[in-house]
Parts: sequence; structure tokens; C-alpha cells
Amino acid sequence: MYLHVGADVVVALRQVIAIVNLRTVRKGGPTQELLDKLRRENRLIQVEGGEARSLVLTDAGGILSPISATTLKRRSESAVLLG
Repeated sequence: MYLHVGADVVVALRQVIAIVNLRTVRKGGPTQELLDKLRRENRLIQVEGGEARSLVLTDAGGILSPISATTLKRRSESAVLLG
């Protein structure tokens, strides 16, 4: 099963570790440190389509998505039920 995270980007559900709502995390906290580390290592992808609303953490890195974490969670649950 796959999760559509915006634009033409999809990720295999088995690679997804976490979906983080960027609107609820503290700036300068652990999530920001993780984002900075992923950027330095060139393992962070920014999906086009607007301001990043969520971070999809995968075993390969991170994907900044303009789609809300709630919507992505719902999509992932639907994909599992359909599969």
C-alpha cells in the first residue's frame, strides 16, 4: 500500500515511521533538531503545493507535506483497510 503525501509524491506505508503535525511542535525543540539534521544530510524532501503542515518520517528520511497530519493519518488507515 502507498500513501499520497502531495503533488506527485507517494511513499510505501511500510516505510512510514511517523506522521508529525508541524503546527503543534515547538520551534527549537527536538522536532526542529531532527529537521535540521535531515536537511544537513540531504534526507529531507519538500513537497510542492504550499507551506509544510506535516512531516512524514520514513526509514529513508523525511518528507515535508502541505497536507495535514490528520488527513495523512486517515489516508494511511484507509489504505490498510482496503489492502
